[in-house]
Formats: sequence, C-alpha cells, structure tokens
Amino acid sequence: MKVVILCGGQGTRLREETEFRPKPLVEIGGRPILWHIMKLYAHYGFRDFVLCLGYRGNMIKEYFLNYDAMSNDFTICLGQKSQLCFNGVHKEQDFRVTLADTGQNTMTGGRIKRIERYVDGVTFVVTYGDGLADVDLARLVTFHRSHGKVATVTTVQPQSRFGVIDTATDGKVLKFREKPQVDSWVSAGFMVFERKLLEYIDSDDCILEREPLDRLVAQGELMAYRHDGFFLAMDTYREYLYLNDLWQSRAAPWKVWT
Repeated sequence: MKVVILCGGQGTRLREETEFRPKPLVEIGGRPILWHIMKLYAHYGFRDFVLCLGYRGNMIKEYFLNYDAMSNDFTICLGQKSQLCFNGVHKEQDFRVTLADTGQNTMTGGRIKRIERYVDGVTFVVTYGDGLADVDLARLVTFHRSHGKVATVTTVQPQSRFGVIDTATDGKVLKFREKPQVDSWVSAGFMVFERKLLEYIDSDDCILEREPLDRLVAQGELMAYRHDGFFLAMDTYREYLYLNDLWQSRAAPWKVWT
C-alpha cells in the first residue's frame, strides 16, 4: 500500500525554519520531521512512499540521494576507478521512496492527482509532511476496510490555545480551565482512500479538504477514525521547540519504533 506524503507547501507560519528549506526537512532531534513520519508508517509495515514535492523540493531529493552516505561510515576510492563502500547498514534498508515534483503552487488535491501514476493499488494512505501522532495505523486501515466507504480521515480533539473562564451573569468567575480540550473534532491527516478518490480531483487548483471531501460527505462516503492519543502539527516555531523538547527528554509519544 502506497503512503503519499504532501511535502510541497511553503510553511509560511514557520518562516524562522522554512526560509531556506522545506518544512518536511525541519529537524526534530537532528532528523527531519519527514523522517519521523516515515518511521511511524514503517513501524506498521508501510514502507513504500510517494513524496509530493513543491517548495524547495530539490532539497528533499538531495536528502534521499545522500541518505546512505550521511547515515553510515563509508570508504571511498578516488580516481578513475572510483568506488564507494558503506561500512555498516541503517534501519531504513527496505524503504522505497518515489520523489515526484508536483509543482510550486499546486494545491493539496492537485498534488495527489499528479502522482496518480505512482498509486498502483486499490487503497492508499495520505498524510501531511508536518504532523506527528501516535496513531495506530494498522487499526486505522482495518477500520477503513470495515466500513467500505471511499475515504477515512483521522480526527482528534485539539486543546484550546487559551485558558477558558466560566463566569456568572454578574461577572463572578466560577471556574478557570487552562487550555482544555475543545468539544469539536478536527482532521489530523493520516487519511485512507480508495482509488476512486482520484475521480473527485479535476485540477491543480483543487484543495483536497474542500470540494473532494465535501462531495464525499454529501454522498455519505467519508468516515472519521477518532484518535484519542497524541497529535501535533508543526505550524509555528513554538510547536517546533515543543516537539524538540519532547524528543530530547525521551518523551516523544510518536516514537513507537525501536
């Protein structure tokens, strides 16, 4: 089953880090956030990736072209009989990564449509290149297969950005709640689609989260997989620092691999 990761956005809200590199290459604990996402999928047996590139996509290509050399000691013989020998192995030996240029300004739906030729199975999964979670991906796919619909999206209950104050009509504070979970559910990515989804996308300007998903909702073809665990999208510098703190303190919930 192909894992499609959307890696083309400009990450403007994290300009401190994305001015000179794409957001998927912003590092958490010395490794790109993209690496963390791929390791999560690989833990559940999903190792065939299609990366939808856009903004500074050449840097992501260079990262994978140099991956073996940067992940191992190696011995190189210089000159006309040049030879390279890696002195060890890394744990990503069997990853298969397709790097596809999907355009600088293409929207999320359009990016998926552009990699249609690389999605050769009936079912495929899609997520964003900036969100980390401890989603049980095997259970997610099992849930998707159980309902027989076209699409499944993983949903979470986010925490409020602010403390919430309950007051009486006279202004007396009755209760203060520090950043509680809100009642509504939001998309966390980690989506599962049947190939039929591609029929709902008609142009580069198509935003996946709008017309295609709206049409699926209207047709009763979109289901929600509720995730009660950890999820955080790295949208701001503050979230970047928080994810790095979790990793450095060995408290990263998304690190389910060994």
